[in-house]
Amino acid sequence: MTVEKSYWACAVKVATVWTEPASAREVDGPGISNPVQLVEWLEALPYKERLALCDENRVQTQLLYGEPVIVDEIKDEWAKIIAVWQPSKKDERGYPGWVPLAQLKEIVEAGNKGIVRVKGTRTQLWDTEEKPLLILPFNTILPVLAETDDFYKVRAPHGEGLLRKENVQYATSKEQLPRLPLEETVRLGEAYLDLPYLWGGMSPYGFDCSGFSYNMLKACGYFIPRDASDQAIEGIEVSKDEPSSWKKGDLLFFANDEGTGSVRHVGFYYGNGQLLHSPSTGKSVEILVLEGSKLQKEICAVRRYAV
Repeated sequence: MTVEKSYWACAVKVATVWTEPASAREVDGPGISNPVQLVEWLEALPYKERLALCDENRVQTQLLYGEPVIVDEIKDEWAKIIAVWQPSKKDERGYPGWVPLAQLKEIVEAGNKGIVRVKGTRTQLWDTEEKPLLILPFNTILPVLAETDDFYKVRAPHGEGLLRKENVQYATSKEQLPRLPLEETVRLGEAYLDLPYLWGGMSPYGFDCSGFSYNMLKACGYFIPRDASDQAIEGIEVSKDEPSSWKKGDLLFFANDEGTGSVRHVGFYYGNGQLLHSPSTGKSVEILVLEGSKLQKEICAVRRYAV
């Protein structure tokens, strides 16, 4: 007799993980609904309220559609979760926080035939009659149930769905996603130039600095820690004092007090003395010349994840 197993997963295209239920304000209503209204939420969010997501420690991270979580507790209309695909020193199981229960769904596991990952910035998920179901963001991963000449049939929180083969990357498991060359992280990151920064952001609707590095490396087959301070102590150490040894795609880390304080920022070395990064609230993904910048004196570590 087969015993069915189930797990909880994100049931909206992007769910924000809050520090606690009370962290979400009235202005955040569109961001905690199902269906989530990300564009409406972010476009209407004034600078002061957007900055408060960080300064008032309101947001932790985000989940992508279908991303599995552990539910530790349900309180009123909220779930205390662990994002198991996002390693963190905050919990050995993954990244902790709170998500509206309406943005999660319990899914029964079935026999999978691999997984697919969304390659482009966004792609359409179709229902089984090839009608539009949901727009999925970059790096969404869903289990495969079957395939045709043109589509992968996937198991999704909404039920079975279809993804066009040319829009996704197939692997037998997420651990078997092809590991791409180091410089590919930067090529992928260039697609998000001018994207406004979002504290806790993990999607093409907005990345924070470590969400940007996490996702570009995820797309290249590397699942790294979620936060910059954790990213800075893993991977392969590269000398921060020898810029000639840095390679395009290395992660550069920055700290206050001219690099002697706690890690506060991360970006990709772009080559030619430049940095590709998602800077801070009010700014957008950019390529920065390090020489003469404030960040030049704040480099505290260099790490290499891809090969």
